[in-house]
Amino acid sequence: MRVHVTELRPGDRLQADTFNDIGLHVLHKGKELKLEEISKLIQHGIAYVEVDPSRPDEPTASSPFLSGQPASKVEEQVGQAVEGFESLYLEALSTGRINTTVVNDIMEPLVDRLSTHTDVVSLLLSINPEDEYTYQHSVQVGILSYYISTWLGYAPEEAYAAGKAGFLHDIGKCLVPAELLYKPGKLTPEEFEEMKRHTVYGYDIIRSSTNDEIPALVALQHHERDDGSGYPHQCGELEVHPFSRITAVADVFSAMTTNRVYQTKQELLTVLRELYSLSFGKLSPRATQAFISHMLPNFIGKRVTLTSGETGTIIMTNPADFFRPLVKTKDRFIDLSSDRNIAIDQIYM
Repeated sequence: MRVHVTELRPGDRLQADTFNDIGLHVLHKGKELKLEEISKLIQHGIAYVEVDPSRPDEPTASSPFLSGQPASKVEEQVGQAVEGFESLYLEALSTGRINTTVVNDIMEPLVDRLSTHTDVVSLLLSINPEDEYTYQHSVQVGILSYYISTWLGYAPEEAYAAGKAGFLHDIGKCLVPAELLYKPGKLTPEEFEEMKRHTVYGYDIIRSSTNDEIPALVALQHHERDDGSGYPHQCGELEVHPFSRITAVADVFSAMTTNRVYQTKQELLTVLRELYSLSFGKLSPRATQAFISHMLPNFIGKRVTLTSGETGTIIMTNPADFFRPLVKTKDRFIDLSSDRNIAIDQIYM
């Protein structure tokens, strides 16, 4: 059966070898098409292909996190980690210390789940947006710090240590006055100086709780920047622990993609573009670019709403502009890298 590429569905199977206009072989006969293969056909300018007439009734689901399905094991583990961080936060508030055994009890099963889970975008989209920001943010940063260190080639025990440090990076906020943490408007210069002290508070809390200096350094340094413009000590990249630089990337991404009292969350690909800009002088270029390169494939198959009001599916990351992909709607394909009047408003599962 001859089908136009715009009408192909995941699960269709090719009945013949497929070649582009200059005779280059693109896909083999019998190939079961997924979104990646459909986007490859489009990229090669192929208009029609022959597919098995016994086609699937519905597209194959591309994500394990579908609306209406029971929460997965990794989602459940994330929820437990958020609850666990809350208990640590309240303990630090009341005693100035944390129980590091409890930290490991939270992190070990979480990392065990993460180690076999590759779709990080779906995982982030599945996290409960109603969770208290500081608790949810700390868990997200721990998760992303673990993944980034893994992508950078750190050994499993080192990646675990990076994830644990990211998990604890904001523990010092428990000692910042609540009226500053939850102030909806802009902080005054004096208030901002007090807010910045959460880095020092976190260092002190962790150092009084454990002999392991690494998570304490990450709590102290995660707002330092490579060009020396950060705080609290305006350290340059050579003075900052590598895990602090990893956590800084995770922290910025999580903060920008999460609703806060004074800021509405931003769309994920827009934030990745901003991170890319920050990798030239502010954030670790190696950690940032590893993060971006491993995140981008996760967007293939995700549903989106566009600023035009249309809904569709991301089918290809555009090599001309990684952050403005090719989207298939019900009626057409939209190349966001060339159609600058339309943008992604929201990404969902």
